[in-house]
Amino acid sequence: MVWWHAVLIAVAGVWAGTINTVVGSGTLVTFPVLVALGFPPVTATTSNAIGLAPGTVSGAIGYRHELRGQTRTLLSFIPASMLGAVVGAILLLSLPSDAFEMIVPVLIVLALVLVVIQPRVSAWVARRREREHADGAPAAGPGLSGQSAKSAALLVTLIFVVGIYGGYFTAAQGVMLMAIMGVLMTDPIQTLNGIKNVLSSAVNIVAGIIYAFTAPISWPVVALLAVGSIIGGQIGAKIGRKLSPKMLRGAIVAIGLAAVIQLVATHWL
Repeated sequence: MVWWHAVLIAVAGVWAGTINTVVGSGTLVTFPVLVALGFPPVTATTSNAIGLAPGTVSGAIGYRHELRGQTRTLLSFIPASMLGAVVGAILLLSLPSDAFEMIVPVLIVLALVLVVIQPRVSAWVARRREREHADGAPAAGPGLSGQSAKSAALLVTLIFVVGIYGGYFTAAQGVMLMAIMGVLMTDPIQTLNGIKNVLSSAVNIVAGIIYAFTAPISWPVVALLAVGSIIGGQIGAKIGRKLSPKMLRGAIVAIGLAAVIQLVATHWL
């Protein structure tokens, strides 16, 4: 590897780590860079997943203050994400790449629609819970404590599905998680962003472990991305925690649209 390739990969890792912590979709920075430098797509995908995992952990640590009181929620969501990551990694190693990538842009667009309408849906959910409380039902609390059994089951199921997607490709799983949790949970958006970072970490770590033993890996790339993404994770936490809910939602939509354009261009051109 020539020196400027190494610098480019490390810089891409910093940028991806920053984006992943703020919103998600950092893979759409590093994956094209690796492919452009001559790495086979599968090697780029697997090396990318392992290399960015430390960055997602770094971002989750940066959001530790927002995660206070979310232990029960995380213990319920993390196993679903991890199991989904196992399924997604198996799909990557066994199915033709076109089979899943064709529906990825559709999934991202759906997630963006949910992000846009999330404030109205959340307000409707809050009003409904207030009416239920006025009728004698217990008040809704944060995380899963404020969910009905059906709502909690739907949340865990959808997080499992996003885990499958994340284990397969990883790009924009953060957008999808924010959309799902934003609609079905009443916690502040910064709290949801912290939960998103933890779940993305779980998916990347599990998928990365599987790839390390079963798929082609470029370990120099992994090392460069790991260092860069750890730095980017801390930068992203400092930026993301200062954004207002409206600005953070706008960032999610902007980066999500860029993800759709990138994926469509890569698949069809």
